[in-house]
Amino acid sequence: MSLKAIHVTEVPSLDNFPENPSLCASRFSPGGLSSFKIPKFLVVGHRGHGMNMLQSTDPRFSAFKENSILSFNAASKLPLDFIEFDVQVTRDGCPVIFHDDFIYSEDNGVVYEKRVTEVSSSEFMSYGKQRETEKSGKPLLRKTKEGKILKWCVQQDDSLCTLQEAFEKVEPKLGFNIELKLDDNLVYSSDHLSRLLLPILQVVCDYGKDRPIIFSSFHPDAALLARKLQSNYPVFFLTNGGTQMYYDVRRNSLEEAIKVCVEGGLQGIVSEVKGVFRNPAAVNRIKESKLSLMTYGKLNNVAEAVYMQHLMGIEGVIVDHVEEMTEAVREMMKPSNRDAHDTKPKPNFSERELSFLLKLIPELIQH
Repeated sequence: MSLKAIHVTEVPSLDNFPENPSLCASRFSPGGLSSFKIPKFLVVGHRGHGMNMLQSTDPRFSAFKENSILSFNAASKLPLDFIEFDVQVTRDGCPVIFHDDFIYSEDNGVVYEKRVTEVSSSEFMSYGKQRETEKSGKPLLRKTKEGKILKWCVQQDDSLCTLQEAFEKVEPKLGFNIELKLDDNLVYSSDHLSRLLLPILQVVCDYGKDRPIIFSSFHPDAALLARKLQSNYPVFFLTNGGTQMYYDVRRNSLEEAIKVCVEGGLQGIVSEVKGVFRNPAAVNRIKESKLSLMTYGKLNNVAEAVYMQHLMGIEGVIVDHVEEMTEAVREMMKPSNRDAHDTKPKPNFSERELSFLLKLIPELIQH
């Protein structure tokens, strides 16, 4: 369902938000958001060191508990620019880091679910591993896309965490891509939406300091409101790029995403990579609109797909296989080495070959 339209007069402003955070001054362009530009090809760790896929046999998808301090700090040891994570606000107004809309547990063998935004922060923190070793947390389960309820088992577990803890406990030079997480199946009034965003912005104001920060959201009105409530940190619109359809047409194509960003003064788009590969001509339209473009999706765990995006002018990728992809990008950015001993020569496409590939790729990934 679509979110209700937001009028700037309906929401309060965050008057004490810092005027010149260092993100604008040092990490990106010196002119602030009006001349925002990503200075290099960014690699962003998805939910820290990578998302958890409990049904996967690939051990990389269970290495660290996703969206945890442990995962974030493991990612910080790699040559990553940012980590991406999901933020929701509990019933008592505490921004917490958690991807799913519902938290699952069990009591006496009976599985139950609770909406994250309807529990208190203390109850939220009571699930799963506890920071105090003498305490035992409630069982933490997870519902897969197929509807199965599984125990949330990982190789290196950690407790759930708040946004404030992430700012306090994660390497300060590591950038935060904060996704403003909302439920696709709910309609949010303007008052409700502002009540969810303001606590997040307040924590950023109080603890952001010199850390590079980007906001993003799949919900157009949330992204637009985040931009209206503050004008210092860049806001990106997340989109599936037409790979899935929604009631809100603004979510259904890259063309609609461009329109949302231009009309709302947003700084960029984060698209499902297949949406870009299916519509490569949109990359030039995004650039002509002076917007930045990054991508997410499973194909971003394939080095050749990441390299292709670099050639297309895409400015960053959100990845799960963080170790492999940071190494691949490091190799990609090295000067070309034509030496006979070079065991990993880079592809070297002519303009004509690149044009041919851009026409071919959409046909290859239609299904």
